[in-house]
Amino acid sequence: MDPTIALFLAQDGVTNGAIYALLALSLVLVFTITRVIFIPQGEFVAYGALTLAAFERGVLPQTAWLALLLGAAAFLDDLIRLPDRRSPRRVLAALAADVGFPAAVLAAAWWAAPRHLGPLAEVPLTLAMVASLGPFLYRLVFRPLAEAPVLVLLIAAVGVHLALVGLGLVFFGAEGFRTAPFSTAVIEAGPATITGQSLWVLGVTGGLILALWAFFGHTLTGKALRATAVNRLGARLVGIPTAAAGRIAFVLAAFIGALSGVLIAPVTTVFYDTGFLTGLKGFVAAIIGGLVSFPLAAAAAVLVGLVEAFASFWASSFKEVVVFTIIIPVLLWRSLRSGPAEDEE
Repeated sequence: MDPTIALFLAQDGVTNGAIYALLALSLVLVFTITRVIFIPQGEFVAYGALTLAAFERGVLPQTAWLALLLGAAAFLDDLIRLPDRRSPRRVLAALAADVGFPAAVLAAAWWAAPRHLGPLAEVPLTLAMVASLGPFLYRLVFRPLAEAPVLVLLIAAVGVHLALVGLGLVFFGAEGFRTAPFSTAVIEAGPATITGQSLWVLGVTGGLILALWAFFGHTLTGKALRATAVNRLGARLVGIPTAAAGRIAFVLAAFIGALSGVLIAPVTTVFYDTGFLTGLKGFVAAIIGGLVSFPLAAAAAVLVGLVEAFASFWASSFKEVVVFTIIIPVLLWRSLRSGPAEDEE
């Protein structure tokens, strides 16, 4: 391997690592606030990429119909489970948020799809319809299990993952798609060649990480989420609604997943089941971070991307095995450092 090839591999690894960092951050966010190991995170990546690809082909994405159906189901579920919210004012507010917003996005997508309006219109529509799936899934699947053991939440997450993969096959078909790059610029930096799409990925990732830092450190809602992550019972005792915290966490996770899909769609062909493997690599980074540390998870994601890039050069047939093997010494080290676990009553 000469230095030029090493630079190309490093660039590819850092770019992929930036995507894995976003997924790792969203996994840590959801787990610390709701205790849900969010296996379906990768499906939001695939849905984001394939929804944007549908717009580029001039086809109405079926994701819009899914968001409307889930919103209607969440609205009916609230009416049945939460009788204290049946006042006319709350019913109208819930109807507007759960049904009105997805319906408006569906109408906008219906109008925009055949007109090929370009990324400035299609990307926001994609993010809106895919991100709205997150809170609806939380309210329908995970909120009723909020006090269940982590294992039960994990099983529910696996069920949601399988359902979303099956729906992805129905909505988008078995064929893979790739979208047009946001930038076709190529920058020569010595022996390395930097593509404009890579700069888009790194810039958006960096900007989103800074936005999350500002949100959690300097807003009341962000501080409430941090308090819920530290101690759910204590947060509830001081008046922080943990259910609302869970909804916000799922909104952020779904938005980050959809944005990751939009960013990777121009550089790789995405299939309906591509998100699972991508999400697992983010999960590896999140595990290295202990599912509690955002900076460590982001750094581990870059490491995962670099290992994947160089493994594809040295042993391309086993690159996935090499990436997932990273987690073994980390788990062994954490197991040796931790004391004996007490039996759960």
